[in-house]
Amino acid sequence: HNSKPAQEYIKQRNLDPIKLEIGYNTAQFHHGQRRDEALINNCVAVGLLAPWGVNNRKPEEQAYKAFGKECIVFALRNQSNHITGLYFRSTTNNEDAKHFYLKESTGLYPSYPKQETQKLIIAESVIDAASLLQIEAITKQYSLLAAYGTNRLNDEMKAAIIELQQLKEIIFAFDNDEAGNKAAAKYAEELKALLPTVSISKISLPNKDVNETLQAHSDTDIFSDLLNGRTDIFLSTEKENTETINEPGAKLLIDTTIERKKTQELKQQHPTHELNTTNPYKLSYTTDTANYYVQGGLPKTNEHLKIMLVIEHKENNLKARNKIDLYEDKQVEKLCKEVSEKLQLRKDLLEADLYRLTELLENHIERTLQQVKEDANDQPQIILTTKERAELTAFASKPKLIKRLNDMLGKAGIVGEERNRILLLCIGASYMLMETLHALIQGSSGSGKTRIMKQIIYCLPKHKVNTYTRITDKVLYNYPTNFFCNTLLCIEDVDGLSEEALFAWRELSSNGELNSAASQKLDNGQMVAAEKLVKGPIASMACTTHGEIYEDNMGRVFLIAVDESIEQTRKIIQYQNNKAAGFIDAKAEQETKIFLQKLFTLLQPFEVLNQYGNEIMLPEEAHKIRRLNEMYQGLVKVITVINQYQRKKNEQGKLLTEIEDIETAVHIMFESIVLKVDELDGSLRQFYEKLKSFVLKKGKTYEFTRFEVREATGVGKTQQHYYINQLVNLCYVQQLGFANRGFTYKIVYWDDYEAFRERIKQDLLKQIEALKAKQEPKK
Repeated sequence: HNSKPAQEYIKQRNLDPIKLEIGYNTAQFHHGQRRDEALINNCVAVGLLAPWGVNNRKPEEQAYKAFGKECIVFALRNQSNHITGLYFRSTTNNEDAKHFYLKESTGLYPSYPKQETQKLIIAESVIDAASLLQIEAITKQYSLLAAYGTNRLNDEMKAAIIELQQLKEIIFAFDNDEAGNKAAAKYAEELKALLPTVSISKISLPNKDVNETLQAHSDTDIFSDLLNGRTDIFLSTEKENTETINEPGAKLLIDTTIERKKTQELKQQHPTHELNTTNPYKLSYTTDTANYYVQGGLPKTNEHLKIMLVIEHKENNLKARNKIDLYEDKQVEKLCKEVSEKLQLRKDLLEADLYRLTELLENHIERTLQQVKEDANDQPQIILTTKERAELTAFASKPKLIKRLNDMLGKAGIVGEERNRILLLCIGASYMLMETLHALIQGSSGSGKTRIMKQIIYCLPKHKVNTYTRITDKVLYNYPTNFFCNTLLCIEDVDGLSEEALFAWRELSSNGELNSAASQKLDNGQMVAAEKLVKGPIASMACTTHGEIYEDNMGRVFLIAVDESIEQTRKIIQYQNNKAAGFIDAKAEQETKIFLQKLFTLLQPFEVLNQYGNEIMLPEEAHKIRRLNEMYQGLVKVITVINQYQRKKNEQGKLLTEIEDIETAVHIMFESIVLKVDELDGSLRQFYEKLKSFVLKKGKTYEFTRFEVREATGVGKTQQHYYINQLVNLCYVQQLGFANRGFTYKIVYWDDYEAFRERIKQDLLKQIEALKAKQEPKK
C-alpha cells in the first residue's frame, strides 16, 4: 500500500489487492531502524537474504542481497493451509528473469483444492490463477490451481488432485501458444492415466494467456463464456475410428470425414463476403479491400457496438488495430481516414466495408440473443416426469392451496412477511397470463427488499425470470422481439434508473410492447426509417428506498411495504442464528424451492371468467382506483389459475372464479390497498405510527427533539432526517424553534390509522359476505 510501482503494476495486470493476498518486496525490510539480527538470520536461513559484501556506510556490518527485489509476492500453502513457500513475480518485466521461487518452497497456489471440489481449473501461472481467483462467478463453481509454468505441474500438485474424491472434470487454462498447447496435452495424458473416469477439457483463450484476456476485456463474463465453450481434450471419435477401420464401410466413412475437413479448411482460408463466426472471440470478415477481425467478442446487446477491430492489408499483411464504436459515424470516418493513410487503402471502400460489417454484426448479435431465448423456451430447465406430474397434481388438487403455498414459502427461508410473500408469489406467477401484474417493494436501506424479491423468484421456473441490478436508458428497446414474452422482469433497484429507463419499463409493463422508430443506414449510405419491436407481456418486480417515485409508475403497480417492525427484526435474527447453529436444513429449503418451481411449471395459462366481477368494488378513496381495480381483478384471475385443479370450466374452456378466490385476493392484497389509499408510503407510515406511540406516552402536546425520535424509533440519523422532513412537508408534524438553538417538533395531525384500516377492511368483507349470502339459496 506504500509502493506506487507495485500499485501501478497490479493495476496494469488488472489484479485487485483487496480480493487477493499480494505482497511487494522493496528489499528494504532489513535496513535502518528495521534492522533486526533475529529477522536477518531467519531470512538468510530460508533464502530471502544472502550475505553480499560489506555495508558501505558501516564497514563492520555485513551487507545482504535481497531475493526477489522489486517483485510482487504470492503465498504458497500446504494441506493445512500454512504458508510453506513464496512465489515472486518481477514488476520490471525483465524477459530473462521474471519468475522466482524461494528455495525449498513447497505448497500450492492459491491453496490445496477443497475436498468437495468437482470441477478444477489448472492455470499455467500464478498470475493467471490469481486473475481467475478474483472473479466470484468462477470461484463459486470451480476450484483453482496454478501449475507454475509449462514444466512445473509437480508431484505435489498431482497428489493433491488425486485426493479429490468428488472430482468430475479438470479444465486446463494454459497459454494460447505452442508451448501452452503442448503442455496441456502432455499433462492431460498424465492425469487421464491417474484418473481415467475424470473428464479433461481445455479453454481456448482469445489472447495469449488468462491475464492478458482479463486486461483486454472489461467484462469478466468472457471467462464464463469461455468455460461454457470448453472442449474435451480426449475425443471419443478418434478411438472409434481406430477400432473400426477394418470394418466394412469404415474406410469410406473416414475418407468422407477427411474430405469434409479439407472443405472446411478451404472455406476458412478463402472466406466469402460474409461474417465468419467459427471463433466467437475472433470474428472475421474478408472483402476485396482488406481482411477484418473483431477480437475479443461482441457486446451482448445492440445498445452500442464497441469492438476491438483489426484491419489487415491483404497483400503485405500490415495491420491497424483500434477500439471503435461502429454506431458512431464520426469514429468510423476518422478510423477509415487513418487506416487509409497507414495501409494505403481507399477510404471510401473501407467505409463501405465497415457499414456492411456493422449490419452483419447487428444481425449476428440479434440471432445469438434470440437463440439463447429460444433455447431457454424450447428446453426449460425443469422437465417433469410422469411420477412428478402425478404428485404435483395431487398437491394442487387439495383445498386451501394458497395457504399451503404460503407455508411452503416460510419453509423456503422467507421469514415472516406472510401477506407480502404470497402476494409477491402470485404477482410473479402472473407471467404466464396475458394480463400480468407488477410490484414495487418499498423499504429503507437494509430492510430486506431485495432479499424477499430474490427469495420469491427462486421459487419460480428459472427460465421464466430475467433479473437485473440496473438497466440503462435504451437497453430494453434493443432486445430481440420475443425475448421478454411471458416472463418475469426483476429490477433490484429502480432508484438509480433514469427517466428514460423508467419509461421503457412502464410501457413494456402496461402496453405489453415497446415500439420504437430509428434511423438505419443502408449499404449505399442512404438513411432510412426503421422500426424496432419488443413484445411482452411481462410481469415485473422492482425495489426502491424512495417513498414515492415517478407518479405514472406508481399507479401501475402493487405497492408492497417491507415489514420493518421490531418483531420482524427479531424473527429474522432468530432465523439467522438458527441457520448459523445448524438448526435449519439448507437442503430442505432448496428442495422446497425446486418443488414450487415444478408446481408452476405444471400450471397452465387458462383464461379466467370472474362470474362475480361486477359485484366487487374497492374503496372510492383508493389512489388511482381505475388502475387499482384492474389490478384487483387481475389478482383474482391469477389466484383462480393457481387453483385450476380445483376449479370448473365453462363451455369455452375458461376457468370459473369462486368466491374463495376473491376472499383470498382481498386478504393478501389488503395492505397494498391501504397503501394506495394512505397518503403516507409504507416505510413512512411505519415510522409515523412508532412516533405517535412514543408521543402518546408523554401527552399529545409533547414537543420532542430529533434525538428523542431516533432513540424511540430505532431509525438511523439520515433516514430519520428524511422521515421528519416528509412529515413536516405533509403537515403531520410542526417544526418549532430556531436553528441556532435547535428545533423541536410537535404532532399536529393525529389520524386514526387503525380505524381507517378497519373501515376499509369491513367494507371489503361485507361485499364478500353479500356474495356468500346470494349463493346460499342455490345449495
